[in-house]
Amino acid sequence: MSGSVSPLAPKSFVSMPPLRGVRMATASAGIKYKNRTDVLMMVFDKPAAVAGVFTRSKCPSAPVDFCRANLPYGTARAVVVNSGNANAFTGLKGRQATALTAKSAASAVGCAENEVYLASTGVIGEPLDATKFSGVLERMQGEATGDFWFEAAKAIMTTDTYPKVSTRSAEIGGVVVTINGIAKGAGMIAPDMATMLSFVVTDADIAPAALQVLLSAGVGPTFNSMTVDSDTSTSDTLMLFATGAAADDGQARIESADDPRLAAFRAALNDVLKDLSLQVVRDGEGATKMLEITVTGAESDAAAKRIGLSIANSPLVKTAAAGEDANWGRIVMAVGKSGEMADRDRLAIWFGDIRVAVNGERDPDYSEEAASNVMKAQDIPVKVDIGLGTGSATVWTCDLTKEYVAINGDYRS
Repeated sequence: MSGSVSPLAPKSFVSMPPLRGVRMATASAGIKYKNRTDVLMMVFDKPAAVAGVFTRSKCPSAPVDFCRANLPYGTARAVVVNSGNANAFTGLKGRQATALTAKSAASAVGCAENEVYLASTGVIGEPLDATKFSGVLERMQGEATGDFWFEAAKAIMTTDTYPKVSTRSAEIGGVVVTINGIAKGAGMIAPDMATMLSFVVTDADIAPAALQVLLSAGVGPTFNSMTVDSDTSTSDTLMLFATGAAADDGQARIESADDPRLAAFRAALNDVLKDLSLQVVRDGEGATKMLEITVTGAESDAAAKRIGLSIANSPLVKTAAAGEDANWGRIVMAVGKSGEMADRDRLAIWFGDIRVAVNGERDPDYSEEAASNVMKAQDIPVKVDIGLGTGSATVWTCDLTKEYVAINGDYRS
């Protein structure tokens, strides 16, 4: 956790309402630091429907493997999240740690171990001493309360400089439901499903299969469209839970993601996912700028996204943003190296509303002063038109500063 708050942090935080069917508590288990909250426990009063998406890294953490194995069972009673240790690349010891943690959580809540979900964030390669959870989880289950979202978001922070929370409401068949979410992430962020963890809970009554479809679709234009440093974590976990408490208000259970009654809920869920993912970008380690990069005119939407990520992940583009340098040549470079079809002589580039390049050369009306003024803002829109087709995509990133190097050079110390 950084000592100073990102200049891109929200000026105020949304008030997070309690959500029926889920309670939370945090504790200090001494995972890495003493006297610092480092464990979050979510307890579902009744079995909640669950969906999840996880890192595509070929070196996933032990908790990711554990969650994947439990996901087909479809229900959750407890979630245990720790910071300070990723329990990744820990071999048999890692698997033993997840087994012991799940056993402790199941005992504390009174559920099956396949109804427990785990996530860990922190240093890779260090064994996790799960015995530290045994007595702590029992106490946390008893202390868990519904009005605890902000504290829950703080408990899972590592190099984050502020807690990330979001809430929306929607109607399903005339019944109002709530969606609350928290996330953590600031570095090692380039989701491919960022270290990135996010937990979203609703009181809607939605079947696990429908939840999974909603989540898998919602992650593409949100968490999977942002990057801080191009590095995909071993631990990326995004989970969605539905407590079903809205059934008490008369909400009919939703079994299929195609149900037309889900339209407003789908939009609200996607808003929460986008809100949380952009908060992660804005808390990028050492960040002082956020770039919104929109690519149009590509051969396909997928091609546009790959071009956008090529720009967003370029250290040269990101350092130019940090230096407030309107160096559009670096955008040209990133488009050209993306591997997607592009025609130099059809390319057009804008910084904000200022077109800086067109038809393969500098715009005839180019103004260095006007372009530089755009780069001085905290939020920098960049638009690139490839001029070949109808494909489009938007991705988000932050600048790359000396502070990023300092944070990561000292990460294990």
